[in-house]
Amino acid sequence: MALKSTVFKADLRVADMDRNYYGDHALTIARHPSETDERMLVRLLAFALNAGNALMFGRGLSADDEPALWHKDLTGVIETWIDVGLPDEKLVRKACGRARRVIVYTYGSGASLWWNKLRAGLDRLDALAVVNVPIAASQALAKLAHRSMVLQFTIQDGHVWVSGGEHTIEVQPVTLKAPA
Repeated sequence: MALKSTVFKADLRVADMDRNYYGDHALTIARHPSETDERMLVRLLAFALNAGNALMFGRGLSADDEPALWHKDLTGVIETWIDVGLPDEKLVRKACGRARRVIVYTYGSGASLWWNKLRAGLDRLDALAVVNVPIAASQALAKLAHRSMVLQFTIQDGHVWVSGGEHTIEVQPVTLKAPA
């Protein structure tokens, strides 16, 4: 019998001074059985960094043809494709062909090896941005995972402060590749 996804509820309050975006989001997150708390919280970080009314979760790990997050316009055109983890180069290329903008948020101990291996091939993709979440930050974020979460994301000058309960974590994402 297949394992079912675990449902998490997250109330996100986003104050993004870099983009002048301020919003509250009540999210329901289905965590795939093979997904870790660390990956789920990096998905929430990616959501906060790109928050908007049209940003939605994709089927993620259960579907190769959908990203972790995406923003489609009213005609169904994919404006932004956001992936989390260390996707295959072929999938990144395919995403760049389908979306106007693609962002990959890497994390974990294999991120630098992944980037060094794929950099030459990915550098030519104009629509692609690659952002790394430092290991210490992604592991600290994982500790905020609860079935019901209230998280405040404050973003200023490229720094992100994530507050949940009594804990505040500073995340300084590192841009490995900016779009052309």
